[in-house]
Amino acid sequence: MEKQMTALQISHILGEEYPREWVESLIEVPKKASFGDVSFPCFALAKSMRKKPAIIAGEIATRLKHPVFDQVEVQGGYINIFFDRAFITEHTLNQVLEDPEAYGSHTFGEGKNVVFDMSSPNIAKPFSMGHLRSTVIGNALANLMEKCGYTPVKVNYIGDYGTQFGKLLAAYTRWGDPDVVEADPIKELTKLYVTFHEAAEKEPSLIEEGREWFKKLETQDPEALTLWNWFREASLNEFNTLYEMLGVDFDWTRGEAYYTDKMEPVIKLLDEKGLLETSEGADVVQLGDTMPPCLIRKSNGTTTYATRDLAAAIDRYQSYPFEKSLYVVGSEQSLHFQQMKLVLKKAGFEWADRLEHVSFGMILQDGKKMSTRKGKTILLEEALEEAVAQALLNMKEKNPNLTNPEETARQVGVGAVIFHDLKQDRRHDIEFSLEDMLTFEGNTGPYLQYTHARACSLLRKGSFSAETPQPAGDDPEAWPLVKAVRAFPEMTQTACSTNDPSKIARYLLDLARTFNHYYAKSKILGSPSQQERLTLVYAFTVVLKEGLRLLGMAAPEHM
Repeated sequence: MEKQMTALQISHILGEEYPREWVESLIEVPKKASFGDVSFPCFALAKSMRKKPAIIAGEIATRLKHPVFDQVEVQGGYINIFFDRAFITEHTLNQVLEDPEAYGSHTFGEGKNVVFDMSSPNIAKPFSMGHLRSTVIGNALANLMEKCGYTPVKVNYIGDYGTQFGKLLAAYTRWGDPDVVEADPIKELTKLYVTFHEAAEKEPSLIEEGREWFKKLETQDPEALTLWNWFREASLNEFNTLYEMLGVDFDWTRGEAYYTDKMEPVIKLLDEKGLLETSEGADVVQLGDTMPPCLIRKSNGTTTYATRDLAAAIDRYQSYPFEKSLYVVGSEQSLHFQQMKLVLKKAGFEWADRLEHVSFGMILQDGKKMSTRKGKTILLEEALEEAVAQALLNMKEKNPNLTNPEETARQVGVGAVIFHDLKQDRRHDIEFSLEDMLTFEGNTGPYLQYTHARACSLLRKGSFSAETPQPAGDDPEAWPLVKAVRAFPEMTQTACSTNDPSKIARYLLDLARTFNHYYAKSKILGSPSQQERLTLVYAFTVVLKEGLRLLGMAAPEHM
């Protein structure tokens, strides 16, 4: 807020050719407190104003006045501004105390839908760590959108259609044992899928057999449908157990198969628009010289991912007219979404530009990509269970008298896995490491949760009540923490607008470190300013808890 206010003041002094947004983009937060709370560099003005930056800075500084500015200094070509700490502290804490749950909220998304295509695991395959990224990134972004006023619509677009299911059906009819599969469906179906690909390397005709089974599925062959329904139901039951552990739910769960009868109208529409062409027996839409054509229907008559995704996009807009439709899908699918968007634009759908691919990198195992077909993958359920077990051991060592340790261990273990993902720039590949995730020190989820519990312990010991806070007072040692708490609304807006939950994760790490530094340097309990300082501690817990919630994590009060 102070950056915007400062930018407005400077823009007013400079004149309309220097808009507030441009000025604000230049304002910095100095690394050293001695250089002010915010700083405006004047170097970008030197050419247009034909003056040295230091002269420009001096001229602006003499006119820069506002009740919240405590001091304005010029240093070289910089204007360094110090705020009235007592005023800012009281204003910030009153904002938090007025409505703790609403602090950091915005209204710019009111009345607008955002549809999320997220998670989207394939049936008859285990829910691997590779699916975790789409699930937790999508969930965090949906929470952020809701925080900013949007109505999020979370769609779990289950992979229950396509040539891979033809391969699975072929594998089951060759090697499957109904009793063995019934006992542990996902595990045994995965084995069959891996066996198929191993066998196909020696017997290439198996690939064609898989295609034939998929064609049977498309033509509603009774045997193919019965097996497919069985595989699908078993998979969904297992997925739901994992979603419950992660605390993730959905507004829609729709598989690709849902669009079986909706693909032909899309193909017909493309044909009527004159977009469909025949190429080597297949139906395609040409997308220019710089992009490969989009394959709509293969030469054997079967449809493609693109056909189903086009039908799904149209269906979603008709059901939930969206401001944005976000596809939280791995970066390897970038070309697919570019093609889909172009086809929709060519077909005349004005909302095609509202589709965005929120891409992300892979989770690696020993530096290599996981692969179900090669049998190289880490199962999410096993990873979560191990994380919870390790968290329980860690907490029993640190606090053997902890009440309800199992529930807290679940919150910490699951939170550790989630945070390890979300603290990273989503575009980067990340290495899976439970050891790194679960440490109580450093940039981890347990560190944040432990810091929250530590602050809650302070509030209990000081008998603090949110009903009788004391937000006033100028406490020099508290100023960095006040500024950190005050930054939360700006961070939620930025993370939402950039589709980047890592901004919240990294902010929370800075916030927690700032609190721990304040706690180490300041006497809180028993000090003359105990209530004022506990009020700040309470405000800190409000922001940390809400930030963790946005990421999909719990904030334990005891650890």
